[in-house]
Amino acid sequence: MKQLSKLTTAALLAFTAQHSVAADLTIEIQNLTHGLYFTPIAAVAHSADASLFEVGETASTELQMMAEGGSLQGIATIGDAIGADVIANPAGGLLAPTMTASADITTADSNVVLSVVAMVLPSNDGFIGLDNWHIPTEAGTYTVYLNAYDAGTEANDELRGSGSLGEAGMPVPPPLEDMLGTGGTGVAGADINQTVHIHRGNIGDDSLTEGASDVNNAVHRWLNPVAKVTVTVR
Repeated sequence: MKQLSKLTTAALLAFTAQHSVAADLTIEIQNLTHGLYFTPIAAVAHSADASLFEVGETASTELQMMAEGGSLQGIATIGDAIGADVIANPAGGLLAPTMTASADITTADSNVVLSVVAMVLPSNDGFIGLDNWHIPTEAGTYTVYLNAYDAGTEANDELRGSGSLGEAGMPVPPPLEDMLGTGGTGVAGADINQTVHIHRGNIGDDSLTEGASDVNNAVHRWLNPVAKVTVTVR
């Protein structure tokens, strides 16, 4: 559980942003799910020639850090390297079901697309993802619905774990501690897709003390979309 203790700290890292006169935005993220939580969110405005992730491609180590343990440290490194404007952790921690978080940002002229990532809990390496959405230049309010992706870096065994990079198992922060079971045998099955792809969703079971999964199938299953992003351009 050491990684869990670092989750919020990593999310609160200061991001270096390079600003010039460009768009003034308000970005709001809403959790649309029944029982999932999102780890600290990163909303990143950046140039169109950069990406935080690519569907169908192998996840970077930085994305893996976020998708397996909720850490934004690697995303911060990418943001600094590409001169991005970043909103980090607008919820001040986990974003609970139905809740929203928002923040204002001024983007540099070259940062014309928006990407959003945050880990989905409980999951092994699931994350919400918005990939290189072009920021409108006309003032107004725009809505985008986000799918949950699988980073392809860890088998979906749906068992409790540390959330440390490369180690099996799901991180279990306090809001989920009493909702998940123990003693599962694992439901990884034929997880063979090792690229970023649409998440199959949790399978779960109805036992808190045995069965294949530690996930509650009455609470933590989902269908896409799982999040809504509302962008207000002024």
